[in-house]
Amino acid sequence: MSFPTAPQAMTADWIADKLGQPKGALKGFSAAAIGTGQMCDSFRLTLDWADGTGLPPTIVAKCPSHDEASRNIAALTATYVKEVSWYRELAAGSGVAAPHCYHADIADNDVDFILLLSDLAPARQGDQLAGLSLAGLVPCIDAAAGLHALLWNDVHADALPWLNRDTSQLVRALFPGLYEGFRKRYAGRLDRDALDLGVGIVDRLDTYLTRTPAARTIVHGDLRIDNILFAPDGARCWLVDWQTLGRVSGATDIAYLVGTSIADPAERAAADRAAFDSWISALRARGVEPEEAELWDDYRVGALSGYFMAVFASMNVERTERGDEMFAVMAERPARQAIALGSLDLL
Repeated sequence: MSFPTAPQAMTADWIADKLGQPKGALKGFSAAAIGTGQMCDSFRLTLDWADGTGLPPTIVAKCPSHDEASRNIAALTATYVKEVSWYRELAAGSGVAAPHCYHADIADNDVDFILLLSDLAPARQGDQLAGLSLAGLVPCIDAAAGLHALLWNDVHADALPWLNRDTSQLVRALFPGLYEGFRKRYAGRLDRDALDLGVGIVDRLDTYLTRTPAARTIVHGDLRIDNILFAPDGARCWLVDWQTLGRVSGATDIAYLVGTSIADPAERAAADRAAFDSWISALRARGVEPEEAELWDDYRVGALSGYFMAVFASMNVERTERGDEMFAVMAERPARQAIALGSLDLL
């Protein structure tokens, strides 16, 4: 490995070079930890340029997690490979609302990596615990549609091995045990209905993992508001944390977004179809002709994905106080959604 994977290993000249500037152009820099990510460590680098005209005053560096368990699961699931590959191969010129990437590199071990990204401040990170209403999610739904339209039923995606990596065997082996641990950890926090939803998923795990969607496209895979940056007025957003990319139904992303974001069950129930219809309209505006009825079934099944992610991630990454509550919320809200939509009945 010939590149740094933490700010303390970087030099001013190395950063300058990756931003296309000559040796000596950057006099120095400072680093401050940012974000709430469980899988990576992120830092804002404040740059002291010799002549800063037209050059970014700050950038963001993403690095491997300091936590060994998080790094281990990242290696097993190609988490870091997916994000680096997204920025290397698809992001530029895609039109998808995402940060600009100055530099992306990853070692052969699939763990040591570095990303240098544009700093989108004063954009603010969403707050998973606080949640967000459907009105606040409108720009997120549109941004997701831009991503989904990129490779909608596109055979060219077959040539992207990092996007088509099959982890179903790993999930089959791990999920039942992870669910038992999750149930014990959150027995005092979640109600019986929410806890028991996991039993239904375990019982139908093979069907869930092998179900054929109405349409296949690139999906974010963890589309929740902690992974979205919002303009100060909330009218625009950017998607970040591209570590769980996959190729399934785009409707899953939308169900996941709505289910994990809207705290009040009645408000969420009223939002499910409205959010779906908004997404369909955004796809059509981009030249996609979706099959609504079949995709609505994908949405209903997709409501299980937030709960599924809460179980899988909570038991594999570094445990924190905020993380415990975040994963509880990520299970509780989508559980109510999935029960209301009869998601298990489709498996």
